[in-house]
Amino acid sequence: MKEAEIRRLFVANILCVLFVILTVVVPTLSWDGFSILGTHLAWLCICSACVGALSVILHLVLKPSLSPKRSSFAHKISRFLKCCLYFLMSCILFHVIVVLYGAPLIESVTETFLFSVLLSTFTSLQCLCVLGPNIQVWLRVFSKNGATSIWESSLRITTMFSILGAWFGAFPIPLDWDRPWQVWPISCSLGATFGYSAGLIIAPLWIHWNRKQLTYKSR
Repeated sequence: MKEAEIRRLFVANILCVLFVILTVVVPTLSWDGFSILGTHLAWLCICSACVGALSVILHLVLKPSLSPKRSSFAHKISRFLKCCLYFLMSCILFHVIVVLYGAPLIESVTETFLFSVLLSTFTSLQCLCVLGPNIQVWLRVFSKNGATSIWESSLRITTMFSILGAWFGAFPIPLDWDRPWQVWPISCSLGATFGYSAGLIIAPLWIHWNRKQLTYKSR
């Protein structure tokens, strides 16, 4: 396993973490009255847009899943449209799952959907950038010992941490603490964000420490 590839992964992940931090710092300094708690829906939109745009740019620059075969322009357009469709389906699917887990069905539709968009940005969009719109490849990567590169291993870790972070973030909501951050979906979105950031940092470190045990085979 090449150390240079691990360094590229680490730099890319650190950039994503810095972008998450900037989505809090920059609006706070330039937008009067902005805060994660007070204007949470605006922050959800800003964070989703910035992280999503950076993920696409990093994919185009680093090309972690570059295919040796050149595809036609029509194929690229079809792939792009499929990715957009899959991302939208992911947002709707997360929305349904979150509602089934107890989120308000009608009262907070906007909040729930924007949280679903954020969670899809941390998980599904990353999969689309690295793996493309191929469900079979997704299933292969997220199966046991299914990753064939450090990028896929990092993808598994960040996706798992993002979902776990959102799940753990839901625990304080029903508690009778009467805190501002217990309002839906603040704690869940913050949990997902912390989980995503933690996964980005942990993934390259875990890969580096276990590089001698990791043997990737092309499939």
